[in-house]
Parts: sequence; C-alpha cells; structure tokens
Amino acid sequence: MSEISGAAPRPLVGLSEAPAARGLRRAPLDRAFLPLAVGPTFLVMLAVFGLPLLFSLWLSLTGWSPQQGMFDGAYVGLANFEDLLSDRIFMGSLGVTFGFTAAAVAAQLGLGLGIALLLNLDLPGMRGFRTALVLPMMVTPIVGALCWKLLLDPNHGVVNHWLGTHIVWLGRPETALVAVWLVNVWHSTPYVALILLAGLRSLPHEPHEAAEIDGASRWQVFRHVTLPLLQPFLLVALLLRTIFEFRAFDNVYAMTGGGPANATMLLSMYTYLTSFVRFDFGLGAAAAWLMLLMSMAMCLLFIAVLRRRGPR
Repeated sequence: MSEISGAAPRPLVGLSEAPAARGLRRAPLDRAFLPLAVGPTFLVMLAVFGLPLLFSLWLSLTGWSPQQGMFDGAYVGLANFEDLLSDRIFMGSLGVTFGFTAAAVAAQLGLGLGIALLLNLDLPGMRGFRTALVLPMMVTPIVGALCWKLLLDPNHGVVNHWLGTHIVWLGRPETALVAVWLVNVWHSTPYVALILLAGLRSLPHEPHEAAEIDGASRWQVFRHVTLPLLQPFLLVALLLRTIFEFRAFDNVYAMTGGGPANATMLLSMYTYLTSFVRFDFGLGAAAAWLMLLMSMAMCLLFIAVLRRRGPR
C-alpha cells in the first residue's frame, strides 16, 4: 500500500492531449471544407453562366453568321456597338423601354402599397382575399399574356363587349403599349404587395402608438412614421421590379411581338428579333451586353441608395 500511495501520479493522456491532437488532425479538413463544398457549385455556375456570357461577349465583337464555324467570325471590334447607337429602331426601343419600365414600376408600387395597407387590416374574410391576391402570380406569364390577348380581341374579346366599343387594342400604336403595360401591372402588383405586406407586419408598434398619443392623425402617422419605417422594403421592391420590367419579354412576345410600328419594341424584344429572326448574332449580342451593363448600373445605384439609407 505504501508503494502504491507513494507512486507519482500518471498524466491523464486521454483527457488532456487527445482532444488537442484530434483538433490538429481536423484542422486541414476544416480548411479544405469550404473549397470542397463551394468548388463544384462554382464550376457548375461557371459552365452554365460564365462560358455563355464570355461567348456572347466574343460574338458582340465579331461579325459571325450561322454559316461560319463557331470561332470563324471576323473580329470587328466595337463596330456592332456603333451600329446599334446609329440604329433608329434601337434608339427608339431605348426610349420605349425606359418609359415602360418607369410607368410599370410606379403603378406596381402605388397599387402594391395600397393593397398591402388594405391587407394589413384585420377584417373578416381578409385571409381569403390574401390568398386570392396570389393567383395572378401563379399564372405563367406567357399563359397570362395569351389569355389577355383573347380578352382584348377586337371581334370576340370580352373587354370590347363590356365597353360596348370596337377598339383594336393590340393593333394600334397608341393602345398596344398601354395594353401590355396593364397586363404587366396586373401580373406583378401582387408580388410588390406581398413584399410590402411583410414589411408592414414586421414594423414596431411603439412609434405608431407614440404618434397617436401625441394626437397625430392617421395620414400624419402614415406619412411620418409608417413610410419612413417601410422605406427599406419599398427600395427592395423598387430594385427588383425595375430589373424585371427593364428586361420584360414574355408579355410583349405573346401579345404584340414588338409591333405595331415598333410601338412595343422593348430592348429585350429588339435583341430577340435581331438574334433569332434576322440572325445577326453579333448585333444581338452587342444589344444584350448593353442591356446587361445598364441593368448593372441600375443595380449599383439602388444598392448605393440602400446602403446610404440603412442603419448607421
């Protein structure tokens, strides 16, 4: 017993050194986890998006035609972009696109905010109305556009029957763009309303209660409390809808095809017709890259505004 009690205690190797050793062995695996997890996704994204994007950039700098080999097009530099800027139809499509985007986004934000404020009220049957609001979003854009094309038919359409008139909605320059605009607003306003409704549901109640205690009217509470607090959600909806409406294609393609008399010739429609109808792929790729650059510029502008107005 004396020898046992006087023996020096042995270090607890299993409890002290083993975890550190295991940690050292795991460190290389931890460092390699991120490349192993992200690497395949990056390669897939590069193959799906990066390579076609680079190929379209190369096409925009060449005079390639379908009769030539894939890389046999003659290098022309910025000639395609110069041709675009001197093309009357392209310059006209720029004006139509910017005007259409501004009008569609303004209508969607205004109507979406009104619908969101209505849906935010706790009234009987409001849940069913919220569910019905999502129905236009569930319809495929091309299907919705074709349905509206039938409704606007000058001879058998329901719209002319209800109005008691005979208007060729999609065959006249002064009404075709308005019809496409109305269909876009009908289809996309619920999306904006849901974003703003989520924002309204997440706002704190204390500022509203304080304003009501101070004697502010409902309009004053909405203008000076609700709108400033809702501003980040409004900017996000504005950013998303501006990007989507700037490259709108489905409704125009299904309803008018860019006509009549180029009245609905948006940039996306011009790019499609140039590339896949006229088969001028160099000019079409140049138009697509100009659309991309303008979209990126708008995104950077909105992101800068969001950061400036964000919490400091």
